[in-house]
Parts: sequence; C-alpha cells; structure tokens
Amino acid sequence: MTQRETGFVNGLIVVLHDNTEQEKIDMERREFVSNVSHELRTPLTTMRSYLDALAEGAWKNEEIAPSFLRVTQTETERMIRLVNDLLKLSRMDSKEYELNTEWVEFNHFFNSIIERFEFSKSQKVEFKRLLSTTDMFVEIDTDKMTQVIDNIISNALKYSPDGGDVRFGVTTSGTFIKVMVSDDGMGIPKANVNRIFERFYRADRARSRAMGGTGLGLAIAREMIVAHGGEIWAESEEGKGTTIFFTLPFEQQEDGEWD
Repeated sequence: MTQRETGFVNGLIVVLHDNTEQEKIDMERREFVSNVSHELRTPLTTMRSYLDALAEGAWKNEEIAPSFLRVTQTETERMIRLVNDLLKLSRMDSKEYELNTEWVEFNHFFNSIIERFEFSKSQKVEFKRLLSTTDMFVEIDTDKMTQVIDNIISNALKYSPDGGDVRFGVTTSGTFIKVMVSDDGMGIPKANVNRIFERFYRADRARSRAMGGTGLGLAIAREMIVAHGGEIWAESEEGKGTTIFFTLPFEQQEDGEWD
C-alpha cells in the first residue's frame, strides 16, 4: 500500500508519499507492453519480409513459393495463439471468467490426457506413469484444467531429448492431491526456477520461439491452478531436467457416497 507520512519542517506541514508500489505497477505495465510489442513484432516482421518477396515475384518460383507461404502461415498461427493467450490472461486479471466445475476422478482424467499426448507425440520419448490406484475426486473446470495439463506436458516434450523420459505422478498430501510432470530436459538455472511462471519468461528464448511458444503457457496455468484453490511450483537442476508440481483440493471416495 502507498504509505503517507506527515511532519513539520520550519513551521510547514510536509506530506511525504511512498510511491514504491505504484512505481512497481507502472514498471510491470511498461514491461508487459514492451514484451507484447516485441512478441507481435517478430512474427509480423517475418511475415512482411516473406510477403514482400512473394509480391516481388517469388510466387512464380515453384521451389521457394510453397516454403515462403508455409512460413507466413506458421507465423500467423503463432500470432493467433499469442492473442488468444493474452485474452485469457486479460479475463483472469479482470475476473471476467467463471469456473464451470464438476466432480471428476482425477487419475482417470489425467490418464486420458497423457494417452492423447502419447498417441500423437513425434519425439522418441518414453512416458512413465506413477498414478495412484486410489480414486481421487476433484471439483474442477475440466476445460481449463485440460489446458493447464496440456501446457505443462507440451513444455516437457519440447525440452525432452530423444531417448528421454517424461514421468507423471499423483500423490496425496492432506486434503490435496499433488500432481507431478517431470522431464529429462536441459533444466533451469536455480536463480530462474521461480521465474518460469512469469508472463513471457522463457528459459531458452530462441528455442522456445522457434518451437512456437508464446511464453504465456505456464503463466496461464498458474492463474488457473490458483483459481481452483491450489498451488503450482517447479523444481529443476540445470542439465538434469525440470519437474512441475501442482496441487488441487480433493475428496477421497467413501462407500456409498459416489455413484
């Protein structure tokens, strides 16, 4: 909060305002706008270059024209993802969204998402599941929670080397379940581990941009987990992979309580 102090100097009333908090907000806003501008400018600049080349006659070249068109399509899709992610964050910031929750058994829900990725993944990465055999019922917005898990698994796959593992686990801690997604990727320097949930932060900017990331996936995941009453964090060692954890309130099945 802004602090205010009042004192007397040579008979005059002096009012001092501590604007530290406001300055921090202003700085974060400027940084956010700068990041958005940069993230939009990069694909737009690329698209303009390729479209200019096509307009100047490259479209007649059957060898390079398809490649130029693919680049413009890829960059367009990237901008659409970025704008969609920004809209999601904007709605969260303004609280203009609702959770359409329902009770689901989390192990089954989680496993179905893992299977979808395992079926479609192109990398030579092995999935290892350490899921609980106990039914765990959580009240979640399944669409939003699917997006959270999609973002986390997508990141794990992006940074996993061929021949690596992606491990999935679910345990309990009190009245919460604890979910784990772990990879064998390049890891994150210790000083930056907590920053991966910041908007636009990337452990490897060049590689993430080449892979089409917006830098907002984990920021969105954090907002959604918090909205569900849980927490999300990361543990990582540089060169040895990263593990993302998150918690959700749960209820254990009792006889006769669930159909």
